[in-house]
Amino acid sequence: MTSSLQTRRGFLKAAGLGAAALLLPQAKAFAARRKKKASPNILFMFSDDHAFQAISAYGGILAKVAPTPNIDRIAKEGMLFKKCYVTNSICAPCRAVIQTGKHSHLNGVLNNGNVFDDKQQTFPKILKNTTEYQTAIVGKWHLKSRPVGFDYDEVLPGQGAYYNPTFIKRGETVRHEGYNTEITTDLGLNWLKNERDKSRPFMLMLQFKAPHRRWEPGPKQLTLFDDVTIPEPSNLFDDYSGRGTAAHTQDMSIEKTMTAADLKLTAPGDLTPKQKKVWDAAYGPKNAAFEKANLSGKELIRWKYQRYIKDYLRCIRSVDDNVGRVLDYLDRSGLADNTVVMYSADQGFYLGDHGWFDKRFMYEESFRTPFMVKWPGVVKPGSVNSNLVQNLDFAQTFLDIAGAKEPSDMQGVSLKPLLMGRKPANWRKSLYYHYYEFPAVHSVRRHEGVAMGRYKLIHFYDLDEWEFFDLKRDPAEMKSEYGNPEYAGKVKELKAELKRLKVQYKVPEPPALREPRKKKG
Repeated sequence: MTSSLQTRRGFLKAAGLGAAALLLPQAKAFAARRKKKASPNILFMFSDDHAFQAISAYGGILAKVAPTPNIDRIAKEGMLFKKCYVTNSICAPCRAVIQTGKHSHLNGVLNNGNVFDDKQQTFPKILKNTTEYQTAIVGKWHLKSRPVGFDYDEVLPGQGAYYNPTFIKRGETVRHEGYNTEITTDLGLNWLKNERDKSRPFMLMLQFKAPHRRWEPGPKQLTLFDDVTIPEPSNLFDDYSGRGTAAHTQDMSIEKTMTAADLKLTAPGDLTPKQKKVWDAAYGPKNAAFEKANLSGKELIRWKYQRYIKDYLRCIRSVDDNVGRVLDYLDRSGLADNTVVMYSADQGFYLGDHGWFDKRFMYEESFRTPFMVKWPGVVKPGSVNSNLVQNLDFAQTFLDIAGAKEPSDMQGVSLKPLLMGRKPANWRKSLYYHYYEFPAVHSVRRHEGVAMGRYKLIHFYDLDEWEFFDLKRDPAEMKSEYGNPEYAGKVKELKAELKRLKVQYKVPEPPALREPRKKKG
């Protein structure tokens, strides 16, 4: 049933009057500004668990065997951020930080079980209420409440399915047949082509489910890499002798944690008969060969690694192909010249590093996330930035690009000056991190920490254990130097900086630190 407001909007549009000019509070000011220069569109493409080391623009051991040419196009035509990090390396909290520009303890999403408070301030609400921008989100949301501040939303419930997924479109459930990454792209392109008001600039968040666990490849990629041996990370067989209790007691190892479904020894349960036939043709012979080999020990770990990493990279190939579809559409339609295109992921991921998959720890592979931006006429093509930036900064960056006022209670910093090639003298020298989800899946202990470029200090506070790393000497973080007299002064410096950051970000002390610890024995 058509509402009276929709009818009125339709009448105004038919009468040649811009609905935005009548309904949005700052429309006249923005219309005058657009006569001088059109406000740039913003396209934020976002994937789930996409490790920076699985993007060829960042180099590394996977760059030649599994290139990502379309994602690399964004870096080639724009800026590659080499030191972008997250505040809390887990899916839902990262998404809440991006929406609010606030750390987990303030936005209320400390872990994947929390429900996002949709009444709080978010950058889409600000864009929608104070600018001419049209806002939309398509794909994975994962915040347990309906998206807020968007003119259009079509999102997955929870994690969503790789095959034949259900989406929630403006509150209505719709099932699609096909592969999630391709469907998400189809829906995003449909909004760009047919659904949006083309008289207004847009902010579209196009968010892929892939390459999240269980890394189920699309039908076009099922046999990709079958004839390739993927290089192993040097620390695939890490024994954690240089770190504390947390590394020893995690439950995210390739050796012990992966399931038969993870390893594709069983097929997904949501395939159509036709899809099942294609799946079995791809995995049946491989699984039969594995059963016949009867592997054990390190050879079994190596087999698991190859099965895992190939499926992960197959999912990424689909993401890369579909990023290419979107970039090609922007070029063909003429939108590319005035569209800021960003690519990032909710956090990093372990690709066999330390013998692991998943994320959560403050170690580099999961703490660091990919980020690249192209903005024709503003960002110098092929530029590289090495300033410390964080997903905490994204909300204010979106607002700054759109010309909206940044609220004083947001905790990040706009990256627009960096995109314009400026190097602010007072740019941050440190980053704060806090992981909360324990006890929970993968058994990674709670911890907080500070990173200052070369040095990193981590406090597993419910264990009262500290780790300190010199990333120049030990980039893989194999041995903590906490307690080494050579670093005593630097440890003291980072402890003071951690304390300062907690005051700056209004971080409450964890319960384990508020109460005196009972002596053992």
